[in-house]
Amino acid sequence: MQITENHQMARIVRHNDESVREGYIRNGGKEVKLFTSALKAFQCNNRIVMAQRKHLDDFLRGRIIGRLECGRTQLEVSEELGIAQSVISRLWQRFQDDGNVSRCYSTGRPRVTMPNEDRYLAVTAKRNRRSTASDLSPQLSSATGTKVSRQTVYRRLGHIGLYARRPVSCVPLTATHCRLRLAWSREHALWTPQQWSCVMFSDESRFSLQSDSRRTFIWRAPGTRYHQENTIERHRYTLKNFRNFSATARNFYGHQPLFSFYGHNPYVVVGYFSF
Repeated sequence: MQITENHQMARIVRHNDESVREGYIRNGGKEVKLFTSALKAFQCNNRIVMAQRKHLDDFLRGRIIGRLECGRTQLEVSEELGIAQSVISRLWQRFQDDGNVSRCYSTGRPRVTMPNEDRYLAVTAKRNRRSTASDLSPQLSSATGTKVSRQTVYRRLGHIGLYARRPVSCVPLTATHCRLRLAWSREHALWTPQQWSCVMFSDESRFSLQSDSRRTFIWRAPGTRYHQENTIERHRYTLKNFRNFSATARNFYGHQPLFSFYGHNPYVVVGYFSF
């Protein structure tokens, strides 16, 4: 519902001193019921909810200046176009000062860090990947004198593709391990199913009985999860742990024995998993 300039000022009538559930506009002695969707434009304390701020385009600015030059008042133009009078007043004052009503585009808030400081953060994070943003912020301040927040460090490192991620826990592989694995793969690449049926495959998993929060994060780029510098070597289990060992073969009578080891004393679980 739109109220023209000839109508009286609209006001909300509240019933029983409660929050407004059904609003009425008293206009010229008549009460017109507002629809539910229109109630969103009002607040309980007779205040109008301000719309989201929008910039005026050049065409609308020209319409405003044209009406004002034709002798219309700022209040009339405000009611006709639905624009606040303060906006029209500032636009008219600017037009009288320099004759220009186009929007002035600003560059925004200047960056707090310089390119060399951004490179310093990148180099420091790559050298010590387990350092946190809270650690890098004081390091930058002590080295360059520029104080930045933790969020700024996150943004600067994110611009170059470094993000805080959990490292992968795996057994370290030396160059010899990699060479032997590659040679074994090439040697057995052309084996037939009959040859593989004579091989038993085994796997061993060890589970720690004490919690590991894994709250350690590292700085790494996407796609580099399994790079050596982004992994945590886990080859010693000094804590209390539980080890499971299983083996399977193609023609092993359809049974797969499961062996379990606790500490250094192995014992065999009575039972088999059939597949």
